[in-house]
Amino acid sequence: MSSASHADCPGLEPLITLLMDGDTEAALREARQVREAGAMGPLEVVRALEAAMDRMSSKCTAEQFNLLEIMLAGRAVTAVAHDTFPEGAVPSIKGTVVIATPQGDVHDLGKNLTRMVLATKGFRVVDCGKDCPAAVMVQAVAREDAFALLVSGLISPVVPLVRQLRGLLRERGLAGVQLLAGGAALKQCSAEALNVDFVAGDAFECARYLDGLEASRP
Repeated sequence: MSSASHADCPGLEPLITLLMDGDTEAALREARQVREAGAMGPLEVVRALEAAMDRMSSKCTAEQFNLLEIMLAGRAVTAVAHDTFPEGAVPSIKGTVVIATPQGDVHDLGKNLTRMVLATKGFRVVDCGKDCPAAVMVQAVAREDAFALLVSGLISPVVPLVRQLRGLLRERGLAGVQLLAGGAALKQCSAEALNVDFVAGDAFECARYLDGLEASRP
């Protein structure tokens, strides 16, 4: 998510800074205060979380990579996310989607942020977790009658697994299910290269695409 995407919400910057500093307690206090004051709703908090994640990603370079800094910021992001969206707090008024991080990838912050954005938008989101085998994802799609499967990948070795999903869905009679990809590694590839319907640059782009699909569903 680029800085331009939250430029219209200057009140986000203090929270973003605290998240990037890895100050979990202060970030929790700030998020609660702005929510209670009515200055920021849950969706704006998610924008702050995603902005912090984007800045974390930019630090992952050979010159600037600091594992402890990334871990502390990630812990703060996760804490604020869980505090803002307790399980079951967001009503589901739209269709069901399945989301997962493919087998071999144990990163899930990006997936979790996407899940929260979609939940805020009213989608019912079934989360298969991280390091998830392709068969488990497809089983969940069939079981939950989902209209879309979302995969988030941070590392490039998961690309071959993502490419297999289309065939596995067809084998289960689920050829009509929309297949979306995102995450640091996957968004570097085209939809054709991944054999998916859409590659999202961030969680909000994913939500917009699914909103369009939802509007056209019978």
